[in-house]
Amino acid sequence: MSPAMHPLATEHLPFFITAPGDTDVLMVVGVVTLVGSVLLAGVLFLTIHSLPERMAHEGQKLQFEIVAVLCLLALFTHIQLFWVVALLLAFIDLPDFMTPLNRIARSSEKLAGLPSPAEPDPSTDAPAGKTEHGHA
Repeated sequence: MSPAMHPLATEHLPFFITAPGDTDVLMVVGVVTLVGSVLLAGVLFLTIHSLPERMAHEGQKLQFEIVAVLCLLALFTHIQLFWVVALLLAFIDLPDFMTPLNRIARSSEKLAGLPSPAEPDPSTDAPAGKTEHGHA
């Protein structure tokens, strides 16, 4: 026996109005859409947030570590200036200062007559052509 319609109800109800006890299809679609869009937005946010780290991964180790720390600071403090600085730092190739400075130090040691760490001390009994680890 079907329930009688209320006298004030219209004959043509919209599709999203369900009978008592039936599944509300519109609400199920809405919940699935909401959960899917929140997950997609989270994945998109984290992908964009890790962009500077992925860019700096091919560079120098120090540069990569600085960019990674700046990205983590931006993630946990919500100060987006850290992320912008990390992105700019990932784009810039840092110059190599250590190689010229090491060459200057070795040349200065050679001019001063000091043995450089790469060359064995002639007063020791190490065989010629061997390093301190015994490899040629």
